[in-house]
Amino acid sequence: MAKKPVKRVDRVEVIYSPKRWKLLQQLRLKAIEIMEPLENANISCVVHGSIARGDVSATSDIDVFVSNPPSSFLIESAIERAGLPVNKRVLVQATPSYAAKAYVEIDPKRVVTFPLMRLRSVERDFYRFSGEATLEMLESGQRSVGVDKRLMLIQPSPQGHVESSVVGREETVAKLLNVSVETVLDRVHALLRRDEVGRTGVFVERELSSDETFEMVLKQLADENPAVRRRLRLSSQ
Repeated sequence: MAKKPVKRVDRVEVIYSPKRWKLLQQLRLKAIEIMEPLENANISCVVHGSIARGDVSATSDIDVFVSNPPSSFLIESAIERAGLPVNKRVLVQATPSYAAKAYVEIDPKRVVTFPLMRLRSVERDFYRFSGEATLEMLESGQRSVGVDKRLMLIQPSPQGHVESSVVGREETVAKLLNVSVETVLDRVHALLRRDEVGRTGVFVERELSSDETFEMVLKQLADENPAVRRRLRLSSQ
């Protein structure tokens, strides 16, 4: 069941059980297994969401994000050299105004994501908003501040974390996360709307065949779709 946004301002301290600490360690090791070969290939990456914040559950996904990809070939080559399987590769563009992204799925719980167009600053901030951690942070046990899908601000503590609502505190949260207020307002609007109307479809979603590259498919889509072409042109200006 999807987590619903919470509209409350009180602060609640959540104490982690030994089982939860162990799960966090296990999930972080699985993230490190992907991040190490990327970093060894000089491809900077972060993991974002609950793995970075620490508030993991049995349903937590591992999303490794490369913000400035050199090329899809270099990323996929690094993954292949590490002996990691690739379950599928999907090109997704959420809306006409968002950048197209590549999703390389290692398994149903682990994915490497990278943009195929230049991200707008607010799009890059989405990852900081949810909390992100570098390989060095994972290896040293550091956790980051971020916001979960309930719109609760998660602030790590020695015993677990402290959580409080983002709604009504957007400016304060933006400063704490070092993101724009626009980013926080955008995410609050999107998650509250999703709670009201449910998930909506994406603008483009195209699974690649084994002989296709992301760049090849993006060019085909841009040739066929004026909206994709406009967004691609915008990212090159």
